[in-house]
Amino acid sequence: MNAAVTTSWTPIGRGGFDGYLALPPAGTGPGLLLWQEIFGVNAHIRGVAEQYALAGFVVLAPDVFWRQTPRIELGYEGADRDRARALAGALQPGETQTDIAAAAAALRALPACAGRQVGSLGYCLGGRLAYLSAAWADVDAAVAYYGGGIHDQLQLAPQIRAALQYHYAGRDEHIAPAAVERVRATLRPGRDELHVYDEAEHGFNCWARASYHPPSAARALGRSLEFLARHLF
Repeated sequence: MNAAVTTSWTPIGRGGFDGYLALPPAGTGPGLLLWQEIFGVNAHIRGVAEQYALAGFVVLAPDVFWRQTPRIELGYEGADRDRARALAGALQPGETQTDIAAAAAALRALPACAGRQVGSLGYCLGGRLAYLSAAWADVDAAVAYYGGGIHDQLQLAPQIRAALQYHYAGRDEHIAPAAVERVRATLRPGRDELHVYDEAEHGFNCWARASYHPPSAARALGRSLEFLARHLF
C-alpha cells in the first residue's frame, strides 16, 4: 500500500458483500467503482485501486464473487484460470444488477465522496460491469477495458446518461473486431470515446499477466484519467 493512500475492506450490503476501499491523500474526492476481472479483487485490482486513489478518486472495488467464494484471489493460468471462468459463468444477471446498484449506493453514501460525482471503471468481466453500471446505477462516467459481452448488451445504450470510454486490444482473441464495431456504432459524438491498441492483446493493462503491454497500458491510463477527471471532478 502507498503510504499516501488509506485502504480497507468495507461493507457494501448485508450478508457478507463488501469491497476494497482506497481513499485518496486528501481523504475525499469523486467516487469510482472499480470492477475486477474474473480473477477476483486480487493484488492487481488492489494496485489499480490505489493507483486511482493517488489520482484523487475514492475507489471502491466490489467483491463480485462474494456469494460463491468471498474475497477469492486467483492467478491467471491453469487451475486458477479454470476456476475463474467457472465463477464468472455462475453469475446470475438479476443478482449482478442488485449488486451493482448496492455498490453504487454504498459508494455514494461514503462521507469521503458524499455529494460528489461517481464513475465506474473495469477490466474484462469488469469492463462489462462498468458499462452495466452506467445503465443500472446511473453513474456519471464509465470506462471499460476489453469488456467482453458489451456488444450483446447494446439494447441498454438508449437509457445510458453517462459518458462512456472504451479500450480494446487490436489482437484480442476473445473479442472479435466485429464486436468492437458494433460498440463503435453506438458512440455519441462529442461524448463517448473508443480506442483500439493495435499491438496489444486481451488483458494488456495487467502487469501480472503475460499479455501486459506497457505502451498500450500507459496510453490507456492517461486517456482514462483525463476522461474521468473531466467528467467527475
